[in-house]
Amino acid sequence: MKSDLKEHLQGIQEKLVEISKHLYHNPELGDQEYKSMKLLTDFLEEQGFTVEKGIVDRPTAFQATYDSKKDGPTIAYLAEYDALPEVGHACGHNMIGTMSTGAGVLLSKVIDEIGGRVVVLGTPAEETNGAKVDMAEQGTFKDIDAAMMVHPADQSYESGESLAMDAIQFEYRGKTSHAAASPEEGINALDAVIQLFNGINALRQHVRSDVRIHGIITEGGKAANVVPDKAVAQFYVRSKDREYLDVVVSKVKDIADGAARMTGAKVKISNYELSYDNMVTNKTMSEAFSKNLLETGVQQIHKAKKGSGSIDMGNVSHVVPAIHPYLGLDSPGLVAHTREFAETTITPNSHKILGQGVLALAMTGNDLIVEKELLEAVKKEFNS
Repeated sequence: MKSDLKEHLQGIQEKLVEISKHLYHNPELGDQEYKSMKLLTDFLEEQGFTVEKGIVDRPTAFQATYDSKKDGPTIAYLAEYDALPEVGHACGHNMIGTMSTGAGVLLSKVIDEIGGRVVVLGTPAEETNGAKVDMAEQGTFKDIDAAMMVHPADQSYESGESLAMDAIQFEYRGKTSHAAASPEEGINALDAVIQLFNGINALRQHVRSDVRIHGIITEGGKAANVVPDKAVAQFYVRSKDREYLDVVVSKVKDIADGAARMTGAKVKISNYELSYDNMVTNKTMSEAFSKNLLETGVQQIHKAKKGSGSIDMGNVSHVVPAIHPYLGLDSPGLVAHTREFAETTITPNSHKILGQGVLALAMTGNDLIVEKELLEAVKKEFNS
């Protein structure tokens, strides 16, 4: 059956390269990916998938399904296709969206024989306000047995960890006055934000080493001779696991309240983006994927990197067995979120690598359907 997948890949490889290049040349920001969604869903519909658009109240999210009408597990591939401001597809989402879509199509070519169901989920805004969070919370994965995607990187790495993350906004309100003539009449909201930063800097000494807290001042006044009556700061707070992140966030919020009391300002605390949970890799499925990736011709897969960023795939991994490995572009040291990274995704070599990612994903889906013991082991690990 895996040899059949390799043959079927040859039939769609040229189209997949065309899709990846089109996404690269037409980047769209999160929740604005209308053209990207249409490109992917048109291809899926052409390949016999039933497509539902606008799921989980996200206009550019979709679910595409191919059902064999035979008993068997449901395998989901997650497609990302949002770009970054100014640098376009500098995180390689043009490849990610194409590989997950291609893997779904490839698996559909054999699923009528082996049984089960394949789903491709279009997941907007991974870079900002990830739709996978809504999908995990609203039951999109309740009938799915395994979920996977693969992310381009400088070199290939096993699926590993990511940090849980909360995106928190602190809006302080004070009172304007003339900063020179009557400063005693004012309440300085910017002073409150500065005290917030000072307090958070003091907190860093007393948290675990895996914690990351970084923020900016998005609003701090309009003129130097007017006491600012409004100041706003936004922070990302991250930790290795959700449980400890909640502890740290509670401390940060206490600091924010303290800064308000010190200055006389009022503070409103809110989340300006959805919260991401830490990634929990299903090691059994990860090993199966790595084995298949090597079979496609990839020469080396490094051990998982220590988690430092945050991904909405983490939320998925808490509700269904999931993996998020990295596929090397044969460019050691290549840094994501740069123009160089974006340009590397559309080289002839990366087009070949794109096919390897598609094939490895499809082969792993095939294994999970036909090897009952493998899927049982995956589920046992997830439930342990």
